[in-house]
Amino acid sequence: MGLPRTLEPELLDLLAADDPRARASRRDLVRINFVMRQQAIMATLLRPLSAPRRLADLGSGDGRFLLGVARRMAPHWPGVTALIVDRHDLVSPQTRAGFAALGWQCECMTGDVFELLPQLDAQIITANLFLHHLDEAGLARLLILAAQKVGGFVACEPRRSPAALLASRMVFALACNDVTRHDAVASVHAGFAGRELSRLWPGAGWQLREELALPFTHVFAARRNAG
Repeated sequence: MGLPRTLEPELLDLLAADDPRARASRRDLVRINFVMRQQAIMATLLRPLSAPRRLADLGSGDGRFLLGVARRMAPHWPGVTALIVDRHDLVSPQTRAGFAALGWQCECMTGDVFELLPQLDAQIITANLFLHHLDEAGLARLLILAAQKVGGFVACEPRRSPAALLASRMVFALACNDVTRHDAVASVHAGFAGRELSRLWPGAGWQLREELALPFTHVFAARRNAG
């Protein structure tokens, strides 16, 4: 029997954006994304999609993850506008300059994701380590809103498995702080397995892909059929 999905508050979500422990945890997440190969996995999922004018990344934080993805995609997708969607504007001048150096524009949208999604002008939505924060009702609502707005949706989330749970308990080896050590375990418990996201994606006319991407990432991609 697989692990049941359980949600508990993650400490990073409870801290002020400028709290020193929060800033340290965001730095930890850069290392964790590297170890999990999240940027490379996301870029691989995006390549089959048509180049967008605008791409929105939900829960994007300081934008460094999306910048890493943009560096992989810019040779294939020139001149994209990257929308950093988050509760706070945490994007540094250096990150904005990184997008500009690729020929991309960077814009921030701040607020509640459910209030921002209906206003979104984008052809593709991405989410990295974001969907697992939502319960099933919230997930269903978000996916319905996303499907109404875009032609492509790609998410990289924690895999809910014994192996991933064991790995989450080892993040101290990456010199992660107490916030990250707690949240890593909580995120695996709230992660996904099987076809849990595909089951919530609304309507026909889409090509869906949902699977494990090694080492510990659960991926979901939805691509609207041509025509």
